[in-house]
Amino acid sequence: MSRPAGLCAAATAPDPLAWREIYAALCGLCASLVAIGLARFAYTALIPPLIQSHWFPASQTVALGAANFAGYLAGALLGRPMVSVWPSRTVLRALMLAATLAFLACAWPLSVAWFFGWRFVSGLAGGGIMVLVATSILPHIPAPRRGLAMGTIFVGLGLGIAASGTLVPRLLQFGLRETWLGLGAVALALTAFSWFGWPGPLPQSGTGAAAKAPPAGARRRLQWLYAQYAINAFGLVPAMMLLVDLVARGLGRGSEVGASYWVLYGLGAIAGPLVCGFAGERIGFGVAYRVSLLLQGLATAMLALCGAPLALGVAAVVLGAFTPGIAPLGLGAIQEALPHDAAAQRAAWSHATSAFALFQALAGYGYAWMFAHSHENYALIFGCGAVALALALALSLAGERRAAP
Repeated sequence: MSRPAGLCAAATAPDPLAWREIYAALCGLCASLVAIGLARFAYTALIPPLIQSHWFPASQTVALGAANFAGYLAGALLGRPMVSVWPSRTVLRALMLAATLAFLACAWPLSVAWFFGWRFVSGLAGGGIMVLVATSILPHIPAPRRGLAMGTIFVGLGLGIAASGTLVPRLLQFGLRETWLGLGAVALALTAFSWFGWPGPLPQSGTGAAAKAPPAGARRRLQWLYAQYAINAFGLVPAMMLLVDLVARGLGRGSEVGASYWVLYGLGAIAGPLVCGFAGERIGFGVAYRVSLLLQGLATAMLALCGAPLALGVAAVVLGAFTPGIAPLGLGAIQEALPHDAAAQRAAWSHATSAFALFQALAGYGYAWMFAHSHENYALIFGCGAVALALALALSLAGERRAAP
């Protein structure tokens, strides 16, 4: 008697990852946590103490935060050229060390230029790692398990968001300088843990292998994907910038209540990459990305139109989940467009990350200007974010139709 098809499918489930593969994915988690999660999001929690401790004036403190965005764009652009000269494991180790040194150097505010330079270095490390970390690890992971591995790698972003609301306040009890040193110690420990776990180059392709030109259909799909991924940044930035302030001042509920919504945002960010990676494996990364754009747009519209606590909580979790979650979805969609070509995947992911970094920086400055010149109109900012996400979804649907043979 033959077994049902479902039992046969269950019996042929993919094998679990080997320890070496798990270690490599954990190294990726450590890298994204140090160079992006902590280096970017911990600074958000440190802005008020920096101002209150008179390290820098308020305007300079906020402007110094933009140094990380500028460095991130530079790192995204330089990631591929660096691995054409040095092995990827060497570059990743160096970038983690650079981010660690940036934390330690920021413990001494010697000058604005000194602080700006090290914040730029931390951003450069983050941009380079975003481009290189997954594309250095995933070719060594069996194809059926790459969604899980991608999710694990990008969980570091979510952990950094969560740490900005948990670890940083505890470190601040010891002092501002001690907080920077504590973050540096955490980064150093994670760098040491990951030091020997980075995989080497694939036997069939060196780290500097040139990417072949993709077929015309794949090229069209990638162009549409770059556009929607960049515009996605415009949709995510309002919550990254103003979620806490919306609750605390915009709705008049106080900073403590606002911070509680940031905790929800952080919890969503921890779960998001794993959930998105799992969903991409099950329904396809292109489809999962379109669903994510729809959910992001609805959540951002809720923040623009509704101040009910439940609606705010749901929106915070959803947007928190997709802040890091779009990374495995975007990379997975690229892998679907360029199967079996690791060099081309790395090149395409570099383009996508650079586009996101550029539009994220433009969105940050643009929304800040709009907020200041609209008498702090929160609904306008979040409404613009919802429109951007609707446009990204429309581009995704149009791109899928036009790229079809």
